[in-house]
Amino acid sequence: MMVRNLLFVSIALVIYSCNGEKGNKVEFTQLTEELGEQLKVLVQAIPDDKVPRSYPNKDGDYWMVGIRDWTCGFPAGSFWSMYEMTGDEYWKETALENTLKLDGVQYRTTTHDLGFMVFCSYGNAYRLTGNEDYKDVIIQASESLLTRFNPTIGCIRSWDHNRDKWDYPVIVDNMMNLEMLFWTSEVTGNPKYRDVAISHADVTLENHFRDDWSSYHVVSYDTITGEPVVKQTHQGLNHESAWGRGQAWGFYGYTICYRETGDKKYLDAAENIGDFILKNLPEDMVSYWDFNDPAIPNTNRDASAAAIMASAYYELSTFSEKGKTYFDAANKITESLTSPNYSANDGSNGGFLLKHSVGHKPNNSEVDVAINYADYYYLEALKRQQKLLK
Repeated sequence: MMVRNLLFVSIALVIYSCNGEKGNKVEFTQLTEELGEQLKVLVQAIPDDKVPRSYPNKDGDYWMVGIRDWTCGFPAGSFWSMYEMTGDEYWKETALENTLKLDGVQYRTTTHDLGFMVFCSYGNAYRLTGNEDYKDVIIQASESLLTRFNPTIGCIRSWDHNRDKWDYPVIVDNMMNLEMLFWTSEVTGNPKYRDVAISHADVTLENHFRDDWSSYHVVSYDTITGEPVVKQTHQGLNHESAWGRGQAWGFYGYTICYRETGDKKYLDAAENIGDFILKNLPEDMVSYWDFNDPAIPNTNRDASAAAIMASAYYELSTFSEKGKTYFDAANKITESLTSPNYSANDGSNGGFLLKHSVGHKPNNSEVDVAINYADYYYLEALKRQQKLLK
């Protein structure tokens, strides 16, 4: 039987098994073995000094990146997930190799994406090994991230480019980098990181979301008054559209904020965003690249957005009174992603797990390809599912 069919059967059994914990454990083990065989193809293609971002590029090859790329932490994070799920030392060694090659990224102050870059790599490394050196890297990355905070605005600056277009841009993606700040406050006992995270979350909640709980991608602020002056969508269809992955970032981000603070306004936000997403997903629950594309249903899906959503729905299900609705949604998304429609097989897809992700369609960049963050959040969703089933 082809790998993709084994994967589909495995996940279906994990979700619907009537054999109890033992049966679930057997099928989860089978699933991780299949995932591992696929990912080993990718591992063999990784050079010494870079990590794989996506496949294929315009030349039909891998897009390999270094520590200046916002996605550089995801491959290591995926390998740490494989180690966590299997206990196989091969994955620990692979994860360490692809984590340590990122050394130096923690000192970068020219990016807001340090949570992605460091917490997905070194964060998982510290969580699974307890090596204090990795904790120091995360703390330094948090210090670097704080240099981008403007107290007048109350947010961490996102991009430094296109200064003719945006004075002080904040993108909804930036919600994902707050988890590292919450963690750093907890381990250091210093509230400054948490205070910045809460400020950023509050200002974003006030200015990024429309009445229906869809989200703008970019809000640019006046640095003198602190007021929002421009609200746009850069990677979606148009300025008033609901870019699929942008909705996923906000949904996941406010779920984190509720977990870390217990503040009900963040739970309400996560539920409202999650409900908006559910109203706009197709039957198989795998997100369109943009919910307002007039070509729907004949337009691109985004498996990366779907994977982020699935992981967030699993976590939200543990907090919300509507937990069963969110758990069922996460299961359906995960089942679809594991089906032959979206999962790779037999070492194809460059060794990446998921097909059909979309990076920046208006720029014709990474459209309908495999992307590393799709795999990262897919594996995280599988781990959360298994934990909840236990």
